[in-house]
Amino acid sequence: MADTEPVVVIANFVPVPGKEDEIETALRNAVAATHQHDRGCELYAAHQSIRGREGFVIIEKWSSMEDLQAHGAGNAFAALTTDVADLLAEPLDVTIVKPILAGDIKLGAL
Repeated sequence: MADTEPVVVIANFVPVPGKEDEIETALRNAVAATHQHDRGCELYAAHQSIRGREGFVIIEKWSSMEDLQAHGAGNAFAALTTDVADLLAEPLDVTIVKPILAGDIKLGAL
């Protein structure tokens, strides 16, 4: 993957039972801070699971790997990891993906 290709990230947060509201607050703060301050952010959206595994997911899209790395070293991510450190039942699970282009490009990739 070239450094200038978009990068998609899926981050899963599994809360300690009873800590869901605190994690949601931390995610809301992180989303707002990321949207305001992080260069190259094309998408940074938090979701709560409503079926299946309990927890939260952030779906991210960055203009480049360099932008993602800057986000990982930035204040918004540092605050988020601090805010959720004692609220997670499992370690933060982060997956970095690239699209498999097929069909309609608008429908087949984030």
